[in-house]
Amino acid sequence: MIDSKVSARAAAAALALVAAAALFVASAPTQAQGASTTDPAIARVKAALEPIVRGSRYRVEEVRPTPMPGLYEARLGNDMLLYVDAQGRYMFFQGDLIEIKTQRNLTQERVEQLMTIDFRTLPLELAIKQVAGNGKRVMAVFEDPNCGYCKRLRADLLKLDDVTIYTFPMAFLAADSESKARKALCAADKARAWNDLLLNNNVPGNAGTCDTPLAQVRELAQKLGITGTPVLFFANGKRLQGYAPPERFNRMLAENSKG
Repeated sequence: MIDSKVSARAAAAALALVAAAALFVASAPTQAQGASTTDPAIARVKAALEPIVRGSRYRVEEVRPTPMPGLYEARLGNDMLLYVDAQGRYMFFQGDLIEIKTQRNLTQERVEQLMTIDFRTLPLELAIKQVAGNGKRVMAVFEDPNCGYCKRLRADLLKLDDVTIYTFPMAFLAADSESKARKALCAADKARAWNDLLLNNNVPGNAGTCDTPLAQVRELAQKLGITGTPVLFFANGKRLQGYAPPERFNRMLAENSKG
């Protein structure tokens, strides 16, 4: 006959084992918390990223779902996270939306689209006009006489053939920007005076008291969202902010002067 005390102890032990097992199951990570090995999107995301990381110090260490449906986290090494859609077509990189296969930065393209203008609406009568060769490649540039990158861009622009350059003088970088710009605009040859000012820092010797379009150009710059110089617009309205080295600039000029 089985002792009742032994039977009670055995039953209690069995209950304790059941409770422990239940606790273990409850505390173990579920597929929703981690990456499911049966989720086909994980393989798609990894396969999409492999060509990108090939040859670099990174490799795709882990792909797992995020709390957002259809969005996956890809861990590269220990210090980089990318977020990729379930089809492996797009990813977020440093806040920009990238098409993985083509490496197109869709965010940058959209920003460029928003910043493109209708070149025909520019009040070109306010600008200094310079023509080299047949002048068929047209551009407009906003410059400040104290802008270092404007000086570098100006030197590059003057080496180009077959261009028409409309220069909108600005005066906002330094206390003497306006006086320098005014004197260049009051010179008999405005284009030569502006070039000499930017390239050689030669300030014209006139009083600078003639009427100038500086106020109108300032208003135009505000309307166009220009907060720094240089800013250049190509004939198709595409905007270049800042300085671009000659090789890159010439490529952009060719691309944006077509048609």
